[in-house]
This record gives sequence, structure tokens and C-alpha cells, in this order.
Amino acid sequence: MAWSCVCPKTSTDMARVDPGLVEIIGRWIERADAKGPPPILGIAGSQGSGKSTLAHVVAERFGCAALSLDDVYLARAERQALAARVHPLFATRGPPGTHDLGLLNRVLDQLRSAGPGDATPLPRFDKLADDRKPEADWPVFPGRPVAIILEGWCLGAQPQTQAMLASPINELERTQDADGRWRGEINDGLAGGYADLTARLDRLVFLQAPDFARVLDWRSEQEAGLLGVTSLPPERRAAIADFVRFYERLTRHMMDGGIAADFTATLDPDRHPVAITGRL
Repeated sequence: MAWSCVCPKTSTDMARVDPGLVEIIGRWIERADAKGPPPILGIAGSQGSGKSTLAHVVAERFGCAALSLDDVYLARAERQALAARVHPLFATRGPPGTHDLGLLNRVLDQLRSAGPGDATPLPRFDKLADDRKPEADWPVFPGRPVAIILEGWCLGAQPQTQAMLASPINELERTQDADGRWRGEINDGLAGGYADLTARLDRLVFLQAPDFARVLDWRSEQEAGLLGVTSLPPERRAAIADFVRFYERLTRHMMDGGIAADFTATLDPDRHPVAITGRL
């Protein structure tokens, strides 16, 4: 499996959350019909864009249930089976096809039908072990959420055309997906189960990076903060760059408009919104 990092949220991460974005989302939540099922807000964005931190802050402040695509990865054994059956690159978690969308939809259904006395277990994935945590270790959301916040890097990503898929865009695709089978399977997933998931969202927020190079910088910053250093050694940054290549095609596609977002916040290199389009 390709290397990946585990970057827990810190107080510094929380301080980066733009209060204006929180306020905009809060006003949308407050307009929701209290008698209807809790609305679902999706938050999409590249690695390191701050989507999970924003989701956490909003959930804490407004009494929402927060879910992440990262917590519904297929179990390691399931991904290994998928890799053997479909393509070896599916052993690495992250791209569409490596999530248990059935599990996610069942949890969404439970949260939307929950009453005041209900308790809904929320899946959790152990990135160090590269496997889903036992259900006994999942946190439980009590009662009925005001809203459901679902964050995930590829939420709302639109399928690409066959012409777009034809040529590899990086070394990973050139050397390990020369025939395009892996990216083709991912694209089929975007047109299938992931499109169905997007259709469940009441609104989708997209945190857009200023450029793709910034994604590697943000992930490197996260890892350096975790290690307590100001910069990473070259080999560590190179390992992050290898991992980011799994996300490159779709990240670039989404940045070029290949996403069905209702609200887009374009970020500067410090993750501050510099332009907003659309509305909630």
C-alpha cells in the first residue's frame, strides 16, 4: 500500500477555520425545517484544504452529526480482495471505489430517521492500522441531529469523458495504470454510487485550492506539524507526493469545474477564502 499520513486536528487547525464560512453554514442550518428530516450538507475539497476541521467546528457549534468519507473506507481485507479482482491500485484507500457506500447510506438513513431517544453509531477508521475500527469502538450520536455534515474530498466529483481518461496524467498512472483500467473503474463509480450519494446532499460546499501544487504543500505542513518540525526531510515529502498522485486526476478535474457544488470558496495558500461563488 502507498504511504499515507495520519494528521489529527490540533488547536492550530481549529484556528484556521474561517468564521465567515461557519456563519454562512450556520445560517443555512438555522433555516432548515425543524419538522423534517435533518438536511445533509456536503463539504468537498482537496487534501489539506480544511474540510474536516470545518465540519468538526460546525458540528460542535450547531449540534450536527459529522461524518467523513475517510471513516467508511472498505476494510483492509475488502480492499485487498478488490485489488486482486479488479486492479492492484485499489489496495490503497482514498479514491472512489475504496469506500463502503452501503454502510454510509445506512448511517445517513439512521440519522435522518432518529428520534430524541435514539443513538446512532458513527463508523470510524483506524488509519494507523489501515482498517476499520470494531463497531464497539465507534462513537455514538445521541438523539436527532439538527443537520448532518458529510465531508469527503471527492463528494460531487463528476465523471470524466473518455477523451479525458485516455492519457495518464502522472507517473503513477503511466507506470501502474497504463491501460487505464483503474481510472476507468473510478470513473464508473463516479457515475454510479457516488452520483447517488451526491444526489442525497441538500447542499454541497467546495473548498477550492489555489492550485494543485498547494495540495502537496498543505499535506507536508500537516505532517510537519504532527512531527513537531518546521519542514520535512526530502524523502518524507517525496513519500507524500507519491500518495497525492492517487488523488491528482480528480482533484485537478474538480478544480477545473468538474464538481456539482452549490457554494465554492476559493482559498489562498493559507486556506483563507478569497472568492465565494454560489449560495447556500
